[in-house]
Amino acid sequence: MRDDLKQKTISGVSWSFVEQILVRGFNFIIGIILARLLDPSDYGLIGMIGIFMAISQLFIDGGFANALIQCKEVTEKDLSTVYIINICVSLFFYAILFFTAPYIAAFYHQPLLKSLTRWFALILIIGSLSAVHNTILTIRVDFKTKSYISTIGAVISGIVGVICAYKGMGVWALVVQSLTSSFSGTILTVLIVKWHPKLIFSTESFNKLFSYGSKLLAASLISTVYSNIYPLVIGKKFTSTDVGYYSRAGQFPSLCSTTVGGVLNRVAFPILSRIQDDDERLLRVYEKYIQFSSFIIFPMIMGLCGIARPLVSLLLTDKWIECVPLMRILCFSVLFDGIILINLNLLYVKGRSDLVLKLEIIKKSIAFTILFITSFFSIKVMCYGTVAYSLIALYLNTIYTKKLLNYSLWQQFKMIAPYLLISLIILFESGFLCAFISNNWTALGLSLIIGAATYLLLSRKANLYAYVEIQNYIIKLIRPRKQKLI
Repeated sequence: MRDDLKQKTISGVSWSFVEQILVRGFNFIIGIILARLLDPSDYGLIGMIGIFMAISQLFIDGGFANALIQCKEVTEKDLSTVYIINICVSLFFYAILFFTAPYIAAFYHQPLLKSLTRWFALILIIGSLSAVHNTILTIRVDFKTKSYISTIGAVISGIVGVICAYKGMGVWALVVQSLTSSFSGTILTVLIVKWHPKLIFSTESFNKLFSYGSKLLAASLISTVYSNIYPLVIGKKFTSTDVGYYSRAGQFPSLCSTTVGGVLNRVAFPILSRIQDDDERLLRVYEKYIQFSSFIIFPMIMGLCGIARPLVSLLLTDKWIECVPLMRILCFSVLFDGIILINLNLLYVKGRSDLVLKLEIIKKSIAFTILFITSFFSIKVMCYGTVAYSLIALYLNTIYTKKLLNYSLWQQFKMIAPYLLISLIILFESGFLCAFISNNWTALGLSLIIGAATYLLLSRKANLYAYVEIQNYIIKLIRPRKQKLI
């Protein structure tokens, strides 16, 4: 059982990383090309309707996906019931967005948002057709298949988006790209998974899943509103261009944190749900996840903060240079996201969706208060507010970890302190090089090379657990190949 769990974890994490690297890497390249072809205001318009799309998508899922994953046994009735719910809710929310589109446009004083919202919202209906199929792949820990689907979808939609932008379609290029991504992903998922829904709606299944999922829905709703409300407030208080700068500034740090943190948590949830009753083993595995997350996320975020200026100038051109100060601040707002999610994931695994909801109410009450106060100043001050909230969320999320597994914030901090300290050295090192070297290519190249070498050298000297484990894993992969060659 233990070897099987370890193998599934390694396989899941490996393929999930492959998916994230391929998909996010390709999307990153496409994003750079689009950013050069489009204006910040184009991204701002899409950012303005982001909150409405995110909330609608949440209700379509309704927490049922996590409820299915957390279940020890999933029946055909469960799957078909959730499938029917997803379709019905997606149609309902599309209708709401269709008829409220004129009011959304009037709220922002952007007439174009009326048609943009109506077309962009089609993603809800398209995505609902494969939502259960995606959940099935997660339950199976089949991230290999998910990586194939995501990569193909990213390539197709990316190429279509660039062509549309090159043809001068402006913001519509982003809409077409998103629709293409959703459509291709749905078609591929349905064809590959080969699960066919039945016309079965079980009240018993609904009640069972809803009792768990409804609390997650409420918690996710609060969290999603907060995550997407900044573009709404900035768009109302400032301009669509400012929304574009803020969105782009947050995209780079978010890419780093969600690529690693998202992979670990996505794999951890179905895997650890199987050992949810073994607290001692659960704690050992969580400690490993925290260290691996810190080992990868900390240097990436701190390095990004240091090289922000030459990176933006080279990749996006100087028309985006105003997002650099915001990006540096937002790097610190996502620094502990991986650890925050890992601690929250414990409550999911334990089936304590009631505590998840309670936590979100407390945290977001504080977060909205910070947002309200900082919105009277500037966008930069609003970004500082997100950093303050991140630290508060880190503390609050570890309260229940202490109660459930006797694992306090101080214990976690002592574990991640070496990773954080070495990463801060990388920040100062790259920041110093970029400040005194005027040539962007030289500053960026030296910062990356010297930063990576310094981090690996110091990690080795400190004998960090994550470094040793990754090193041993790489050695095991290389040795069999050498033996075959001999």
